[in-house]
Order: sequence, then structure tokens, then C-alpha cells
Amino acid sequence: MTYIQVKNEGKFYPMGEALIMANKDVTFDIEKGELVIILGSSGAGKSTLLNILGGMDQADEGEVFIDGVDIAKLSSHELTNYRRDDVGFVFQFYNLVANLTAKENVELAAEIVKDALDAEEVLERVGLGDRKNNFPTQLSGGEQQRVAIARAVAKKPKLLLCDEPTGALDYQTGKQVLQILQDMSRKEGATVIIVTHNAALAPIADRVIRMRDARIHSIEINPRPQDISSLEY
Repeated sequence: MTYIQVKNEGKFYPMGEALIMANKDVTFDIEKGELVIILGSSGAGKSTLLNILGGMDQADEGEVFIDGVDIAKLSSHELTNYRRDDVGFVFQFYNLVANLTAKENVELAAEIVKDALDAEEVLERVGLGDRKNNFPTQLSGGEQQRVAIARAVAKKPKLLLCDEPTGALDYQTGKQVLQILQDMSRKEGATVIIVTHNAALAPIADRVIRMRDARIHSIEINPRPQDISSLEY
């Protein structure tokens, strides 16, 4: 079932008297429950696209259908509801609240949505049950990223958007994080989109969207995604 359908999406930013093209004629579909990787070098337009899919920015042109709703036409209030109810975000630099414990950071999800998952249960799932009372400064980078993922997952999002989620992590920790994200897709049925410049991650995805110069360069369907345990990058 098609969950995301983007048609001729465009985004432009004014710079002086010129318009900078961030996305141009972007068109693709994503099926519900897929793990998708959007690949591209810095400045290719992939983070702009992620922000538009997440309702943090709006397209200037085209249509962006998520679960049958064109979010490009939503009001700011409707976009707030969409971000709150349907989307989980994971960023490269964690964005944890420094004076809250790991458990309290995850419990923030319950402040946002009505039926959030239990914070302790989600921390157990990402292997941090014994670190729930630690503050971010007492956690390694990989542990902080897993708390950030737990916080996003606790909302039970239909769509999980990840911007360079392994960018600041070492190899082994990065693989642990990728495994959690793949499990969200395989076991929980969430649609997971990972934005990265690292082409070595492409084999784990159901669908790989390559961007170049603000446009879609290619789309590949991978019928047999590689198991993360055997991935080398």
C-alpha cells in the first residue's frame, strides 16, 4: 500500500534577488512499512525533503501525500497535529534535554500523544533498561542516540524520519542503531526514512532514492535487503 506519494515537489529559498533551488520536480512513492534510504551529497536537497515530509517545512510546488492527505496544503495548526500524531524524528546530534534522565526524556512523548508506549519498556527494547536514570552527560554518544530513538519510537509514529542517525557514531554503535531502525520497519510496521551521504548503507534498504542537485537522480527497489549483521561500511 502506498503510504507516501510525492509529485513534482519543489522548494525554493530567496537569497538576495535570486532563488536558490533546494528541491525541483521531486517525484516518488514509498510503500507502508518500507525502510527507505535517501542518498546524496551535502547540498543535494535530501534534508530539505525530509523536513517537508515531516511537516517542518512546506513545499512551494507540487503535492506531498502522506497516508492519503496532501500535507503541502495543510494549515500550520494542521501541520502541528500531523507532526505530533504521526511523525517521529531522529537527528544526528540527539537533541536530548540535558537536565532530564534518559527515562524522563522518553516520557516527553507521553506529554505529546495520548497513548504513548511505556518509557521503561522502550528503553529496554533499545538496550538501555539499566541506564534509565542516567542523565545525557553520563551516556556515550551511542547511548544518547538510542535514547533519542526510544523517545521517537514511544510516540508510536507511523513515519520515522532519521537525518544522518549514525553520522556521529562509531561503527559498532552505528550498526546497533541501524538494527533498531530496521526492526521498527520489519516488526512494528512503521515507515522509516533515513537520510545519509553514506552509500554503503544502501543495501539494507527496501528502496534507495538518490538525489543530486536538488532532483531525484535514481530510485532502486531492493527485493532482498541485506541483513545489518553482515553489513560493512
